[in-house]
Amino acid sequence: MNQGNRSVTILGSMPPLRALSSYCLSFFQAISGLIDAEFISFKSIYPSFLYPGGALKQDNTFPSLEEKLATRVRRNLTWYNPLSWIMEGLQTNGQILHAQWWSPPLLIIYFTICIIFKIRKRPVVFTVHNILSHEKNPFYELCSRILFKFCDHFIVHSKANRASLIEHFNINEESISQIPHGPLAFNSGKEMSREDARKRLGICMEAKVILFFGAIRPYKGLDIALEAFAMVIKEVPDARLLIAGRLWETWDKYQKIIDENGLSKHVDTHLHYINTDEVAAFFNASDLVILPYLEFDSQSGVGAAAMAFNKPMIVSDTGGLPELLNDHKNVIPPGDAESLAARIIYCLNNKDELAKMSLEAKETAERMSWDNIAIETFKVYEKLLNDKISN
Repeated sequence: MNQGNRSVTILGSMPPLRALSSYCLSFFQAISGLIDAEFISFKSIYPSFLYPGGALKQDNTFPSLEEKLATRVRRNLTWYNPLSWIMEGLQTNGQILHAQWWSPPLLIIYFTICIIFKIRKRPVVFTVHNILSHEKNPFYELCSRILFKFCDHFIVHSKANRASLIEHFNINEESISQIPHGPLAFNSGKEMSREDARKRLGICMEAKVILFFGAIRPYKGLDIALEAFAMVIKEVPDARLLIAGRLWETWDKYQKIIDENGLSKHVDTHLHYINTDEVAAFFNASDLVILPYLEFDSQSGVGAAAMAFNKPMIVSDTGGLPELLNDHKNVIPPGDAESLAARIIYCLNNKDELAKMSLEAKETAERMSWDNIAIETFKVYEKLLNDKISN
C-alpha cells in the first residue's frame, strides 16, 4: 500500500540491460508497494568500445514486471544524447531522486540529472554499490567525489561499506544509512531439482560440487580457488569445481594452474555470461559456493544469489562479504589457498555442517528480504522529505 502522496524517481538500469538490473528490478518491485515510484533506465547505456566482447548484449530472460509497474519504467536515456538526460531530469515526477551508483561512464548522465533535481529543490539519495573501484581505478573515485556533492543521503550495503565511505570521502556518518543487498530470489528456480540441474550441466549425482560463479576478474581470486582445489581433490576425490561466468581477462593463467595440477577432469567451465534463466541450474547443482575474493569494497551479487538458493558459502574476509554469514568459521583470509582448502574439505566431508550452513543462508535471506529493504529505504525518503518541509 502506497503511503500518502510521497513519490520517488529511481535512476539505474532495468532489463533487458544487464548492468545492475538484477538489483534494480528487485528493489523497484519492493519499494513500489510503499511509495509512488517511477524508474529511469537506458535505451543505450555504454559505447561499445568500453565493453568489447559482447558485454553489452541484452539479457531477455529476466522475469517480466507486472503491467502496472512496467508502465512506470522509462528507457529513454542514451549515453550519446544529452537531450535525453535533460528531458528525463525535467519530466520526472518524483519528490526525491534515488540514484543507483556503480559505473564511472555514467558520470555525465548522472551529473546532469542530479543538477536538475537540485535546481528543482528535490533531495537526492545515492545507493553506492561500489565505494571504490574493484580494480582501484582512480577515475571512479574522482567521479564519485563529483557526484557526491549533490547527494543529501547515502545508502550502503554493509558496515564495511559505511566505514569505507566515511574514510575515503569524509561523509558525515549521520548522512549514511546501512541497508543490505537483498537476495536475488526471482531467478532462484526452486522448482528445479538438484537432479535436473546436474543433468542439464552434465554433472554426475555423486559429485561434491563447489561453485565459483560470476564475472571472472583478477580481484575475484579464481587463482586462489584453483590452488585450493588442487589440495581439496587429494582429500575429496569426488569433488568438482564448477566455474561459471564471463571472462574479463585472459584465461591463460588459470589454465596453467589447471594443467600443472592435473585438474582438467575435475573442473567444469562455462566461460560466458550466464543468462538469468540459466542461473538456477548452477546454484541448484552445487553443494557449496565460494567467494575467495582478494579484495572487495562492496556487497556481492553472487552472495545475494547464493542466499536466495539457501546455499552454504565460504567467503573471504574483505568488504561486506563476512556480513553474509552468521558463522565466521567460514570466513577465510584473502589470498590464503590453504585455509580455503581446509574449510572446503571440512564442509564437503560433513553433511551436517552443510545443512547448518544452508539453514543460516535461508535465515539471512529472510532477514535481508526486499520487503525489509523497502521499509528501511522508505524511512530514508520520509526523513528527507520531512526535513525539507521543516526547513
